[in-house]
Amino acid sequence: MKFNTRVIHEGQGVDPVTRAHISPIYQTTTYILPDYAAAVEANKPGDPGFHYSRTKHPSEYELSCKLAAMEHTEAAVSCASGLGAVSLASMNLLASGDHLIFGDVIYGCTHTLFTKILPKFGIEHTIVDMKDPEAVRRALRPNTKMVYIETPANPTLKCVDIQAIAQIAHERDGITVVTDNTFATPFSTNPALLGSDVVVHSLTKYLCGHGTVVAGVVCGTKEFIQSCRAPYLQTLGSTIDPFAAWLVMQGLKTFAVRMERHCENAMKIAAFLQEHPMVEKVYYPGLPAHPSHDVAKKQMRSFGAMMSADIRGGMDGAATLMDNVRIFGLATSLGTVDSLIQHSPVMSHAGMTPEARHAVEIYDNQVRISVGLEDADDLIEDLDQALGHIRL
Repeated sequence: MKFNTRVIHEGQGVDPVTRAHISPIYQTTTYILPDYAAAVEANKPGDPGFHYSRTKHPSEYELSCKLAAMEHTEAAVSCASGLGAVSLASMNLLASGDHLIFGDVIYGCTHTLFTKILPKFGIEHTIVDMKDPEAVRRALRPNTKMVYIETPANPTLKCVDIQAIAQIAHERDGITVVTDNTFATPFSTNPALLGSDVVVHSLTKYLCGHGTVVAGVVCGTKEFIQSCRAPYLQTLGSTIDPFAAWLVMQGLKTFAVRMERHCENAMKIAAFLQEHPMVEKVYYPGLPAHPSHDVAKKQMRSFGAMMSADIRGGMDGAATLMDNVRIFGLATSLGTVDSLIQHSPVMSHAGMTPEARHAVEIYDNQVRISVGLEDADDLIEDLDQALGHIRL
């Protein structure tokens, strides 16, 4: 099956009792076992059934099967947030004394997890500029266990060569490559086909797509996902609830057509902003001027719907833009049907020091834009009138 068909039908069966067209919501905590022998089997690793919803429930399992198919991995486990997914994968892969490598531009809360929380458990890290894959090779240590990729990176849309980095990491035994594919989505990129061992997503964003759910997923081999479920998900408790899983499944039904419009609109808006006199720089991998354009062309089927822009007039100019938009919502998060705008230095990346932000081109006058499904002409008109309020 081709992508659009697979997204809608993969992993979905017909309810054997009701024959319902749409999968039901299994809003239950526990499951009646047929006999004592089944109870004994229920607590063994890899048991295919359901016995307690913190570890696995039918709504989560159906969603996870769909997402694994979309990412071309053997299995997946959905959880309560994108950060829950990153944490679940990290806990599974890292222990005290281990070392991880990640890029200099990543989501602010992931940066906090890696630089402030994991070190409390004796886990070391090295931050590198992943636009040069050889920087990863130079950072490798005997105790390196994980290489973490985010591409396109939040918020500068820096793209890194997944295949090249995976090849370098896999020259040594025992190193797992994890890729956050939230910005690209499976519509544009499949990291597992490029050599990434594990793929994580914030389902909160495009895969749900309607701003109604906070959720995440880890995709990988059957063995890895089983070890994510037990003991880690089972013990840490970052389980997705049945209704949230069901909402994501409904969002997936329109995912492909939504992404077509998202990406089409984004290209038009990026081109407009690039020519606007009140915009100093546009960060969008679909533009030939973007430093990562060639890498993006190599591994992305489309360029996504996220971008950032440096606004003339410094922080005041950025604030004026955000205060005067009428269609764009000033809000954190992204990937919803409606367009959003935010100020990365004080919102998504507030946990980084100004010096650390500036070193990776997250400037005080930078806004991040999540392009929605509205008419592109209306979005351009809105940005144009808001930019017109800036006084230098």
